[in-house]
Amino acid sequence: MFTLPKRAISSKEGEMMFANGKSIFLDVRTNAEHDQRSIPNSLLIPLDELAYRLDEIEKYKNNNIVVYCRVGNRSGVATDLLINNGYRAMNLLGGITDWNGPILTN
Repeated sequence: MFTLPKRAISSKEGEMMFANGKSIFLDVRTNAEHDQRSIPNSLLIPLDELAYRLDEIEKYKNNNIVVYCRVGNRSGVATDLLINNGYRAMNLLGGITDWNGPILTN
């Protein structure tokens, strides 16, 4: 039986994936939002640039990519784009707002 990849994960699941260090975290918010608060070591590609910057993350195509934004709306759009292009992506529900894991702030 074929099963579809999981497209969304809870903050708790995301925190466990962060802790194991094997997943890539992708922030699709704006530069200004990322500069204020972000998940450590996350990549930043704003949603409006993602479609033409996929080559920058090509090397992560076989990794789990956890996509986040402020609350999960933009990251949901980005997750669909990534999955449609062959990536193993999942949307972090609640975004950075619900994130209780490590945070970088300025």
